[in-house]
Amino acid sequence: MSDQHDEHAGDRDAGATQSGRTSERAVRGNVGKSQATITHAMEDYLKGIYRLQEAGPAVTTQALAEELGISGPSATNMVKRLHELRLVEHAPYHGVRLTPSGERVALEVVRHHRLLELYLAETLGYAWDEVHDEAERLEHLMSDELEARMDRALGYPTHDPHGDPIPSPSGEIAAVPGQPLPTLAPGATATVVRVSDRSPERLRYLGDLGLRPGAVVVMREKQPFDGPVRLAIDGVEHYVGSAVAAAVWVDCPGADDVAG
Repeated sequence: MSDQHDEHAGDRDAGATQSGRTSERAVRGNVGKSQATITHAMEDYLKGIYRLQEAGPAVTTQALAEELGISGPSATNMVKRLHELRLVEHAPYHGVRLTPSGERVALEVVRHHRLLELYLAETLGYAWDEVHDEAERLEHLMSDELEARMDRALGYPTHDPHGDPIPSPSGEIAAVPGQPLPTLAPGATATVVRVSDRSPERLRYLGDLGLRPGAVVVMREKQPFDGPVRLAIDGVEHYVGSAVAAAVWVDCPGADDVAG
């Protein structure tokens, strides 16, 4: 996957305009009075950095390369370009962070992606494990008019099918409350608020168990040494591996429900 992604990223990054689909977003005023077009590849990098920043403040170029499935040198070169455009801050050994300008671009792409996921699921009948890859292909091509119409048709939604918040048109995004499912204490009851969409196979499995946003779960039992957990999911009991259950975030009132 990595070589293929590098090849496509390079093609998009070159800003080829034969298809007329190069991104129209631009960074103004960074080099004199010129403006630089933000390509689809740049958008992918900015969105990748945003996702990694959600997990922790320090984003290394190696982590970014793994996130995007590309080589380390390719990630390093692109980070340098994004730094020159003032879309990221980067210092050797201190990681990468989005600037306010870079975050605005990333959130716009995230908004497109999550609106598309919801539209594909609710209007076109895609399964929740199918929408991510399809939205990845379409997110760069959405016009402002299509975005507005899709938003209106969906009733101005706030979350995608996996429980991820959809940024507002102005770039504001709600925090997702909760904790990873395996951290629940035995006997605790919680509501599923978010499920990671990184693996279609895992999403299918979790969906078959009923672990979707809105489901009510009770932690019945936790095996030691990261063993499986026994859950009641909307009243039906299942054993789930801890690593798989960690992809599920739940909202549980009361600090005493968190197991150390």
